[in-house]
Amino acid sequence: MAKLYLVPTPIGNLDDMTFRAIKILKEVDQIFAEDTRTSSKLLHHFEIQNKMSSHHKFNEHQTAANIAKRIEAGENIALISDAGTPGISDPGFLLVKNCLAMGVAVECLPGATALIPALVNSGLPCDRFCFEGFLPQKKGRQKKIQSLLEEERTMIFYESPYRLLKSLEQFIEHFGEERLVSVSRELSKLHEENYQGTLKEALEHFKAKPSIKGEIVIVLEGKTS
Repeated sequence: MAKLYLVPTPIGNLDDMTFRAIKILKEVDQIFAEDTRTSSKLLHHFEIQNKMSSHHKFNEHQTAANIAKRIEAGENIALISDAGTPGISDPGFLLVKNCLAMGVAVECLPGATALIPALVNSGLPCDRFCFEGFLPQKKGRQKKIQSLLEEERTMIFYESPYRLLKSLEQFIEHFGEERLVSVSRELSKLHEENYQGTLKEALEHFKAKPSIKGEIVIVLEGKTS
């Protein structure tokens, strides 16, 4: 039976690519990628010579149904994102939804994602947690943060390096400056950093940096009794 394969790709270190992921990407009929320019470098590195087309947030409403129909007709297709697991703050959900609605088989390979190493590195409880992804950039941002005031589980957020300081300041405003936090950036890369402390300490630490680079994962302590 033809199938949709969701194939995780490294978040930084190319050695995190799995043998199975490479095998699948070499064998499928076509690969759909979030950004073909970014993914072409990955495919070239692993000598994967396969057809590739775009499937991203700006066209996924138009392409999802067509891709599902192609799999239904017998093609094996893989979906990859720029980094990490498709569907986790990246395109993938609509395609999976369309495939399942049509009775098309879907398989997600285990592999790289930024939230799990950031959570485990944090030293905060990881038996129960909630993943919030990216906060709204403008409209609804304050409302979303306020909705988490009573959350007791460890909270995980993705953030841009350009909005890190703003997020820490807003978290201090709503959760208090003594709430524990872990900020991870450049995960799996040469200059990986995992900073743990209070929100106040984290804000001071990153304010002192001349520049902040890399995708950010913020792991925030839940409300304690």
